[in-house]
Amino acid sequence: MRKYIPGLKSHPAVSVVRLSGVIGGASRLGGSGLNDAGVAPLLEKAFRKGNPKAVALVINSPGGSPVQSSLIGARIRRLAEETDTKVYAFCEDVAASGGYWLACAADEIYVDASSVVGSIGVISASFGFTGLLEKHGVERRVHTAGEDKSMLDPFRPERAEDVERLKDLQRVIHGNFIDHVKSRRGGKLSGDDLFTGEIWVGQKAVEVGLVDGVAHPVPFLKKQFGDNVKFNVQGQRKSLLQRFGLAAAAQDVLGGVEDQMLWSRYGVNV
Repeated sequence: MRKYIPGLKSHPAVSVVRLSGVIGGASRLGGSGLNDAGVAPLLEKAFRKGNPKAVALVINSPGGSPVQSSLIGARIRRLAEETDTKVYAFCEDVAASGGYWLACAADEIYVDASSVVGSIGVISASFGFTGLLEKHGVERRVHTAGEDKSMLDPFRPERAEDVERLKDLQRVIHGNFIDHVKSRRGGKLSGDDLFTGEIWVGQKAVEVGLVDGVAHPVPFLKKQFGDNVKFNVQGQRKSLLQRFGLAAAAQDVLGGVEDQMLWSRYGVNV
């Protein structure tokens, strides 16, 4: 009601959006993953409701789908430009690979002293089960229209031409990732050796130009906008499965293992 009382000064507001989970991951089951369709309403509300002074993105993600990373990042930039709103990113445990792609959508990026960021690269991991079915007396039958439809089939010997095709795809996606980081970070980066897939921690990420400083959201934003700044936190709605406690079990069976593998790549614990 404060803003409707004549003569009474309202407090500045900052919208806070949490982007947490594997990108394009378990959200297909209503879990903790991220995709553009799921975060779109949160971002629209964050940028357009209440005339915020800024939008703060709190990011904790090991990456995932390059397409969903690009879509979410582009949406953030589009809304920031349409509303003339500054965007700050605050990285928690991990903002790597696609998580760092999201962070680069912000105008400034801040980390904890122990945050892991970077991993500007593309990865494809799988298993090979050549001979496993034959050993157990199982005959596999695959019929395709198109000789390359079963590319990288894990149940047949790896073919050099399949690997080269995969690498061609990865090179294109990696190039898109590099272009995005360069367009957003500009002259802040220390050089092209940052795009090898390596990760950096805390202050070291500041030194190479991947982030702007070590800072936590509340004290930083209070310093920027005053002690009376109001935080409007936008949270994802729980799905019907989550409300009845069913999503976690389904996610564990169908999506949790794959998502956990992504998290474990950056699993430094104390």
